[in-house]
Amino acid sequence: MQLTNQQTLPVTQAQAWEALNDITLLQSAIPGCEGITPSGEHQYEVLITAAIGPVKAKFKGKLQLENLQPPTSYTLRFEGQGGAAGHGKGHADIRLEATGANQTVLHYTAHATVGGKIAQIGSRLVDMAAQKMATEFFETFNAKLQERYAVVVPEVVAAPAPQGLLARFVAWFKRLFGG
Repeated sequence: MQLTNQQTLPVTQAQAWEALNDITLLQSAIPGCEGITPSGEHQYEVLITAAIGPVKAKFKGKLQLENLQPPTSYTLRFEGQGGAAGHGKGHADIRLEATGANQTVLHYTAHATVGGKIAQIGSRLVDMAAQKMATEFFETFNAKLQERYAVVVPEVVAAPAPQGLLARFVAWFKRLFGG
């Protein structure tokens, strides 16, 4: 299975990089994630409950970040076991591109293989489940980014409206006749 897409994030490239390396933020954004625990340098153990078609299981897995090029890119290697439901492994190449003052495009390409009952479901259902999880992740991730890096827009005080011709004419008459 391959999944390629991009998402526009409402933050700077540095902020996006920081968020993508914050395990607390990631845990709250990954659908079904019950825990992410550091297990070494750039290595993590993960527990996720996922439903793929009629199969629902807890997956215990490992994540490893490789080829780190802060704040631009890295490769995320993953593998997970879901007991009788099956297993999966693969990698995702992630690249950040600054496109504005507070805008970064996250490009990703994920490659994964699955086995066990999950593989028997069919690639179409697996692809749909992966796309659904990615969509849910980015909806939550974007909301968390906006909470964390809220841009405060200064309040603009409106200038007094210019007087219309009639108002100026009346004011001129008042000054002219001492009113």
